[in-house]
Amino acid sequence: MPLVLKFLPLTFSALLPVLNPIGSALVFLALVDSAPGEVVRHLARKIAFATALFLFTIDVAGAAILGFFGISLPVVQLAGGLVLAAMGWGLLNQAEVAEKREVSTPVPDVHSLGEQVFYPFTFPVTAGPGCLVVTLTLSAHASQKSFVEQVWSHVGILCGIVLISVTVYVSYAYAPKLTSKVSRQTVHGVLRVIAFILLCIGVQIASNGLQALVKEMGKS
Repeated sequence: MPLVLKFLPLTFSALLPVLNPIGSALVFLALVDSAPGEVVRHLARKIAFATALFLFTIDVAGAAILGFFGISLPVVQLAGGLVLAAMGWGLLNQAEVAEKREVSTPVPDVHSLGEQVFYPFTFPVTAGPGCLVVTLTLSAHASQKSFVEQVWSHVGILCGIVLISVTVYVSYAYAPKLTSKVSRQTVHGVLRVIAFILLCIGVQIASNGLQALVKEMGKS
C-alpha cells in the first residue's frame, strides 16, 4: 500500500504538465470544430477511457513492444515530435481560415468523429510522445523491485493514470462551456497560441530524440 501512495501522486504529477488537459482541450475543440455539446461530451468520455487504456498498456507492455520491434525511446521521441509539430502547423493554418468559414458548414457527426478517437484525439493530441516517455520511465522504475512490490507499484501507476484521465474528461467535456463565455476572436487567438506551443513542443521533443540518437551513434 505505501508503494501505491507513492506511485499514484508521482504518476499524476509527472503526467499532468506533459499531458496538459486544458491546453489539449483547446486543441481538441479546434479539431471537432462546430460539433454540438452532446457529441463533445460523448467524445470526451471515449477519449478519457482510451487515454487510460493506452497509458496503462504502455505501462505494462510498452517496453516489451518497443523491444520486440527494435524501437528505442529516442526514435519514439523523434517520430512523435514530428507528428506533433505537423499537427501544430496544421492547426495554425486552420486558425487563419477559421473566420472565413460559412455558417452553413456541415456539423461533424458522431460516427466520423468517433473514428478519430484514438488517432489523433487520444494519440498524439491528448497522450503524446512525452506521455509515452514518462509512462515508460515510471514503468521501468516500478519494475526494479520484487514481484509483490512491482504489483503494488503498477497499481499506483494505474490509479494515477485513472485520475489523470478524469481530468481529461472534465477538461474536454466542459471546454465548450468555458469557451462560450469568451468572444470568438479571443478563442481563435488562444487557439493560435496553443497551436504554436504545440508546434514548439513537437520540435523540442523531436530535437531531444535527435540529440539522443546522435549521442548513441557517437558511442557506437
